[in-house]
Amino acid sequence: MSKKYFPDSDDSGSDFDENTTDLPFPKPLSRSSFLAPEFDPAQFLSTLTNRHQTLEDLRLELRELSQGLNKELLDVVNENYQDFLSLGGALQGGEEKVEEISVGLLGFQREVTAIHAKVAARKTEMERLLQDKKAYRIKANVGRSLLDIAERIEELEQRLMIANAKNSNALTTASEDIESDQEGFISDNTESESDSEDEEDESTIISIKKLEGHLQKYLYIISEAERIGSDHPFLIGQQPRLEKIRSTLLLDLDTALKQSRKGGNKDEARTVKVLRFYDSLKAESNAVSALKQLSI
Repeated sequence: MSKKYFPDSDDSGSDFDENTTDLPFPKPLSRSSFLAPEFDPAQFLSTLTNRHQTLEDLRLELRELSQGLNKELLDVVNENYQDFLSLGGALQGGEEKVEEISVGLLGFQREVTAIHAKVAARKTEMERLLQDKKAYRIKANVGRSLLDIAERIEELEQRLMIANAKNSNALTTASEDIESDQEGFISDNTESESDSEDEEDESTIISIKKLEGHLQKYLYIISEAERIGSDHPFLIGQQPRLEKIRSTLLLDLDTALKQSRKGGNKDEARTVKVLRFYDSLKAESNAVSALKQLSI
């Protein structure tokens, strides 16, 4: 502390000692004051207002505290110098460990790449199997459609009473026997023959409803064949049967047209329906020929 002089006093030394001994001495600065996470120098200085200490003395105390900390740090380094040296030696072999880790990572990367390749191959195989399954499903649907066409052709042949290849020879032999039995029978009365033919025609009038049903079945078979593809081997093999069915239907149409024309104006509606059937079969030329023959 600086000394104060009192010129008006006679015993200046005794008064100075009494005044200075009554002042409190400042406590040493603690390290904990500087360890706060949010240390603020201005706030720290504001807490030192009651220390009764000059700024120069405060600077000197802070300098001494800093020197003490540096000395302690140096002592710690000197005491643990061997540990620092051993730590540096341990770090010298770090390249080998880094290399080992790098090799391990490369091996792991290769394994991941191999797994990725297997997954990609499996994905490709699954896509191929799905495509095969789709193709087999399409073929199975085509097979079912072909079986349906075969059944419908056979059913239509039975309804139209078309002889198949198995019993065609038997039917031909039977017809020859009937013709041979009827060779000697000749009727002298031509009018009675014409009357019997007319009665036969009247008794075998073709039903338009049945004819329409046969025609629809045939057109359905044709549409299914076109959907599958007319160049299919099975459908190519069925072409003779389909042509025979078409020919039979055209004969029935000719007969139905002839029967409708004999009825006069009463069967005009029937004639229109029969002509529409010709159009459904795309046989307009056959209709024209049939009408010409009727007009003659």
